[in-house]
Amino acid sequence: MEVILLENIMNLGNIGDKVVVKPGYGRNYLLKTGKALRFNKENLEYISKKKDELNRKNLELKKKLKETAKIINNKSLIFNKESKENGELYGSIKPKEISTLIFEKMKVEVKPSQIVLKNELNKVGNYKVDINFHSEVSAQISVKIDKIQSR
Repeated sequence: MEVILLENIMNLGNIGDKVVVKPGYGRNYLLKTGKALRFNKENLEYISKKKDELNRKNLELKKKLKETAKIINNKSLIFNKESKENGELYGSIKPKEISTLIFEKMKVEVKPSQIVLKNELNKVGNYKVDINFHSEVSAQISVKIDKIQSR
């Protein structure tokens, strides 16, 4: 499926680029969320007229997200969880939990979809977690998982 991007998307392309994506990704994500338009002559003309405006909006968004990234970059979060004798948790920590704790502690909204877990957070220890706000803006936080003494 050929689409024209309305915003910069990491590992895919920049505003106004014509890219080929799998039909499901194009239909269910890019088109549905307004990140792209189907590739055709009318949309190509529309994009070429709107490109400056889209770039300006992108710059404003990037500036705002850089401020947010600056607030949470290199910060630490501590989770106290029950674990087994060997340090494994009874359930892993998910991006939703991390985003909720970031909001509670730092009053910054981070969507769970922006949180990138390189490996599962299912053991007691320290982890680095990347947060991608934008194709050009990211931050990294430390997540420490401590053991609660079980009853």
